[in-house]
Amino acid sequence: MAIEAVIWDFGGVFTTSPFEAFRRYEARNDLPTDFIRGVNAIDPDTNAWARFERAQIDAATFDELFLEESTRLGHAVPGRDVLPLLSGEIRPRMVAALKACKARFKVGCITNNVPGAGHGAGMASSADKAAAVADIMAQFDALIESSKAGVRKPDPRIYQMMCDLLGVAPERCVYLDDLGVNCKPAAAMGMVAIKVSGEDQALAELAVATGLAF
Repeated sequence: MAIEAVIWDFGGVFTTSPFEAFRRYEARNDLPTDFIRGVNAIDPDTNAWARFERAQIDAATFDELFLEESTRLGHAVPGRDVLPLLSGEIRPRMVAALKACKARFKVGCITNNVPGAGHGAGMASSADKAAAVADIMAQFDALIESSKAGVRKPDPRIYQMMCDLLGVAPERCVYLDDLGVNCKPAAAMGMVAIKVSGEDQALAELAVATGLAF
């Protein structure tokens, strides 16, 4: 079936993965590797992180709840320490791929983000980076932010919301995300799901899916 739309995650796709920043923080603070990801994996639909991405709590409450959750797992990490780690560096090759896809297909972005963290939808760490992110966001035909929609990936509803906005069937979409858990619902709906592990791998798979060269 012919592809009509390419749908993108933002962080970890257009920017370097926040997991890299998590690991640097863990190394500096003598924490086990991937401890922060482990905190977020406990009760993944109801923990502080999930509630913050749905804008059900504010930054101050997230700070307190994340500290409680991390302390229960053996290491006290305030939520306010985690938020600055979310903003990665922009990947120019992925941005170029987006522009190439936009010339041929509809393009959309589904991003799990949190209110009041950094600048703009991409939670950028500076005004300059926020401007660069805004340029990327302006390319999309449709944008869904979890903190505004009140629903977050991997809830299947958010993918259907994007299909409705773009006016396409899931079977005619490619979906890119750096988290496998977020790719699974897209694949179950019939999308071609690409788990982004790195730029070369992602662009090679996107080329196969779309017939474009990157």
